[in-house]
Amino acid sequence: MMRVAIVGAGIVGLNAAHALLDKGHQVTLVEPGNNSQRPTDGNAGWIAHTDIMPLASPKAWRNLPRWIMDPLGPLTIRPAYLPALAPWLARFVLASSPGRIKSSIAAIRAINEQALPAWKERLSALGLEGHLREKGILSVWRDRNHFLSAEDVIARQKSFGIPAEVLDPRELAELEPALRSVEAGVLYPDACHVSDPAILAADLLRLALERGAVRVDGKALAVQPQGDAVHIHTDGAVANVVADRVLISAGIWSRALAGQLGDNIPLDTERGYNATYAKGAFGLNRPIMFEGEGFVASPLDTGDRVGGAVEFAGTQAPPNHERTSAMITRLKRFLPHLDEKQPAKRWMGFRPSIPDSLPVIGQARRDRRIVYAFGHGHYGLTQAAITSRLVAELMEDRPASLDMNPFSAQRF
Repeated sequence: MMRVAIVGAGIVGLNAAHALLDKGHQVTLVEPGNNSQRPTDGNAGWIAHTDIMPLASPKAWRNLPRWIMDPLGPLTIRPAYLPALAPWLARFVLASSPGRIKSSIAAIRAINEQALPAWKERLSALGLEGHLREKGILSVWRDRNHFLSAEDVIARQKSFGIPAEVLDPRELAELEPALRSVEAGVLYPDACHVSDPAILAADLLRLALERGAVRVDGKALAVQPQGDAVHIHTDGAVANVVADRVLISAGIWSRALAGQLGDNIPLDTERGYNATYAKGAFGLNRPIMFEGEGFVASPLDTGDRVGGAVEFAGTQAPPNHERTSAMITRLKRFLPHLDEKQPAKRWMGFRPSIPDSLPVIGQARRDRRIVYAFGHGHYGLTQAAITSRLVAELMEDRPASLDMNPFSAQRF
């Protein structure tokens, strides 16, 4: 039995806690109590294991000129943040070469292929199966020519054995009567979503504590190997947490801790925005990806959520909810019945993003007792359960369930 401390009690850290509790280890979760901008609580709720494309893909480059010209569009960079972002952008360009894209697709597919089975195993073991909504996910296009340009991606998905059903406007109208201005669509029947990501995370935390995990309320300031233990220094009432193994899974806040351990990770934040309306306001039956628009819609149990929009501005700049309003305006092209004046809860959070769209899962350069699991970007919820299995294997020095080289912290 080991003493394991987990820095970060988001969806990845919570899954890791259960994976380690399954093996009989003592688990301590170190997490600040007021972390309202972590993506765990405000994401779209998708388990999008059918997705295979990195952000640095032809689809992104095809839309980039149009997006970047619109300060309230799907992707923007605040000018003052551009110098700080330059190294990340340089690696993003490098990750866009055909060879790198091919490698990223292979790694994404390898981890996503195991994502849903790992989630089903986790939820079943904890009695949380009721959180899963297996209704598929629908991608739609306003312009049929744009849909035709995506046919190579769809063909590649099918070559991986991913079910994808191409739908014409009539079939789309039967499936989602509320949708308008749609010329083409693809249904991914095996994709799914959860009841509400924040409620799922709360249940995972509650059950982890019931199983014996301990929570320390505080921000980890440093992780230091000292002799036969690893010490975590926090700003909370418990100033020092001592462990045999440490997992760093604190999202964007992991970058500084990894830097202390000799790993310079090109981790930045894609600031994401969303608005959540009353349940049923959209009139949708399943989650929708609005291709080329930069946002998605999810009918969650607690309300209908529209979210997306990538903004690079760091962690200190205040939210710009004009971006949220612009996203809602674009949504009304598809859902003209939506009452945009209806009160909506607005949110902005920090997606931890790596230029090649692959998370960092592996051991620290300076000490193998410290393991990383962060930088999942848009796949945090999707990959959380399979990541927890990989973390447990690393900490126990067992053979990994898949090739870990693409996810190594030392690949940069």
